[in-house]
Amino acid sequence: MSQAQVNADAAGFPEPGILNPASSAVVFAYHNVGVRCLSVLLAHGVDVALVVTHQDNPKENIWFDSVAQLAALHGIPVITPDNPNTPEVVARIRALHPDFFFSFYYREMLKKELLDIPKLGALNMHGSLLPKYRGRVPVNWAIIRGETETGSTLHYMTEKPDNGDIVAQQAVPILPDDTALQVFQKVTVAAEMALNGVLPALLAGKVQAVRQDLSKGAYFGGRKAEDGMIDWSQSAREIHNLVRAVAPPYPGATTSLMGKPMRLLQTLMTKCSATGATASFYVKDDKAYAICGSGVLRILRFELDGIEMGAQAFAAQYGLEKFAFNR
Repeated sequence: MSQAQVNADAAGFPEPGILNPASSAVVFAYHNVGVRCLSVLLAHGVDVALVVTHQDNPKENIWFDSVAQLAALHGIPVITPDNPNTPEVVARIRALHPDFFFSFYYREMLKKELLDIPKLGALNMHGSLLPKYRGRVPVNWAIIRGETETGSTLHYMTEKPDNGDIVAQQAVPILPDDTALQVFQKVTVAAEMALNGVLPALLAGKVQAVRQDLSKGAYFGGRKAEDGMIDWSQSAREIHNLVRAVAPPYPGATTSLMGKPMRLLQTLMTKCSATGATASFYVKDDKAYAICGSGVLRILRFELDGIEMGAQAFAAQYGLEKFAFNR
């Protein structure tokens, strides 16, 4: 065995020029997870015949990396159909005779006619520890519901979302003040690690898949900007979880103060108690606070009427009295 092969085996990657000619794939991908997981496939010598991705929506905050740019860098053909299940797209993909499909944060469901094409299976990377948080925006939901752990799961695809047999999982912690962006960055690394760890066995046909116990999780739907409206009857912990779950680059947690729109961008839990008090905002000792249904939050960053300001600037303009949040 050559030293190059020893080094390649140690790293989990094939020696350059020694690729498995049977390892061909069509990749459906978007977002940072798509970029990192496509990179893993390429590092392992998978022949990616086609990348199916999305056109960026000009109305969306595009803060993430581009799968299309990575594919172009490697000379991989790219298509961006609105619907991947049309006869034209299905015919093009079938003609490639891929061994695998991989879906990495691709936003459209693949129907049976597509899923039946790959000879060795279609696999999806999901951003939770399945069977928990099946469905849309799993990172945001996990934070809103106060989870202390999440991760990424590689599983076989079926016509029903996120319910196929599990191939690999990688867990990551959710710390008490982590924002959705911070957790998503961890989940992206978890996806890369899970795929990199299992891919040699998967390509060799030696993977051991595990059936999901769907009774141990639930399905969650997508979220809209208006779902970030704060319910001030909730506890400080619940509101803190909402704030960090929808903090920028997401739309943010919203309320109204003095008849003006307000966004809370960053909060901290405090040991203060104000049970039964009217939900309100105030500044004390150059720090901003919010009285919640139970407990008090410190407001580290906020916007009022579209302008971000600090506690001192707010106090200088409006004074130190308590201002009730508009419901």
